[in-house]
Amino acid sequence: MKDTRKSATSTATRESSDGFTAEERAAIKDRAQEVKAAKRRGGASKEDGERDVLAKIAEMSAPDRERAERVHAVITSSAPDLVPRLWYGMPAYAQDGKVLCFFQSAEKFKSRYAMLGFSDQADLDDGDMWPTYFALTDLTAAVEERIAELVKRAVG
Repeated sequence: MKDTRKSATSTATRESSDGFTAEERAAIKDRAQEVKAAKRRGGASKEDGERDVLAKIAEMSAPDRERAERVHAVITSSAPDLVPRLWYGMPAYAQDGKVLCFFQSAEKFKSRYAMLGFSDQADLDDGDMWPTYFALTDLTAAVEERIAELVKRAVG
């Protein structure tokens, strides 16, 4: 009888023995550094968060950088009370200390496209099922308008 199990080496390139990909482990390390930095600062101020988010966006390669810049501009103009901060190495926007939405670059997790995500804190409930992640392939005026609408709705 032939053994049909996958070889350990084929999955080892994607996941380590702890079950996380290299990208996921890097995000976890990013989050630990974010928590340490906030403790050193004595908490997270809006100015510190803005500086951190803009620095992280500047590190991104094109086209993620351009998309992140536009998303940042749309979110901060449509919901100025949200506090920018880093969350698992991604630009995020918090309300009352809890992340409401975030930008995920395509490059960070080696995905086909960048994404705008909303946490369960976002007030987007609509019936029995609704999207919480949105693929961003092109930021047209209509897409930016939709992002602004979603963020305003998410804030509540």
